[in-house]
Amino acid sequence: MIFRIADIYFSICQKLVVDNSYAKFCVRNKNENQTIAFDVKVMDAFRGYHKIQSFGEVSVAKNIFRMRQDIFLVDEYWKTGKILYPYFDSESVSAFILQMFYSHAVGHQFLQIHSSLIKENKGNSGLMFLGPSGIGKTTQAELWHKYRDALIINGDMVFLRATPDAFLGWGTPWHGSSPYCENTSVPVRALVVLKQDTENSIRELKGFEKVTAVSSNIFYPRWLEGGMELCLETLDHLLTALPVYELSCRPDEDAVRLTEEKIFGNL
Repeated sequence: MIFRIADIYFSICQKLVVDNSYAKFCVRNKNENQTIAFDVKVMDAFRGYHKIQSFGEVSVAKNIFRMRQDIFLVDEYWKTGKILYPYFDSESVSAFILQMFYSHAVGHQFLQIHSSLIKENKGNSGLMFLGPSGIGKTTQAELWHKYRDALIINGDMVFLRATPDAFLGWGTPWHGSSPYCENTSVPVRALVVLKQDTENSIRELKGFEKVTAVSSNIFYPRWLEGGMELCLETLDHLLTALPVYELSCRPDEDAVRLTEEKIFGNL
């Protein structure tokens, strides 16, 4: 099966169990000008364990990862990943595929951010809501959908890509506990860092506050040589290009109105 996410093509062995969300990103035919960035396959358990233990002829096992009972072997260039038969826990498989994807995407000026992403209804602009699990990222996205008919592109994990004209927020199959994931992108207008409060207020962040608020919500590919440096370079560009706001809020329509007026003015 071939998939396309943000113009990155990859293939997954049909034997592997993946979330139904991947169906939205499956393609029948790839663009002939594009190549497969990476391929995730199945490896026979006996041969795999033998290779891990002996480390003889281990071209595939340059990198070895484990999640629950699943073991993932990756070649030196992150072109081929093999998951040992027979477990295939769907959450583990999805995490391995995400790891492969980010290993390629980070070199194309992508950042993986713990956030939700919406496309507001009156124009072609996106808003990202950042924060740790349970802070209300999905709730804010749902409020915008309810009161402003915004499209929820992703509810928990967004890939943001630097382009010559804008930062594009992309939907992907990875969406945490949120049910929302759409195969589309939107130019991001601003990032909104969430805080729960009894009153609604919003302010723009500057300097060190801005850096800290955004960087603490980025996933860094620490397993990848040079991955941190690539992320920090893109992050520096992001912090220069986009405004960042702190929204202290209740889960109500007034929080939507306040954010809309601050960021978009009178659309």
